[in-house]
Amino acid sequence: MNGISGVHHICLKAAGRELWEKTTAFYTQVLGCPLVRTWGEGSGSGAMVDLGNCLLEIFADADRPLSPGVHRHVALRTDDVDGTVELVRRAGMEITMEPADKSLGPDYPIRAAFFRGPAGESVELIQER
Repeated sequence: MNGISGVHHICLKAAGRELWEKTTAFYTQVLGCPLVRTWGEGSGSGAMVDLGNCLLEIFADADRPLSPGVHRHVALRTDDVDGTVELVRRAGMEITMEPADKSLGPDYPIRAAFFRGPAGESVELIQER
């Protein structure tokens, strides 16, 4: 098969080993995403976390500059936006948009919220209605 068949992973850069550990623990322990693999040591540490339909790759390479481009947010599907927001809040993350009912068109109602993750990433929680 030629062409694109889906998203394999999203890459997130944490600023150093300590933040890499905190970020990996947040996604695996707070949000309950399975840890697929880890590799490397120190600022060369990496991890892959299963988000359900793609992987989140987390690097600790604080000394490497980010590539140019725009990254707005990572959107995670959930069956309970409100409950997940409370888990995130208890973990000490900043809620940047409280849960709200929205519409992405006349036939696509959603409930969504946003928070700032441990590495500074913007994360949307989305529940299709």
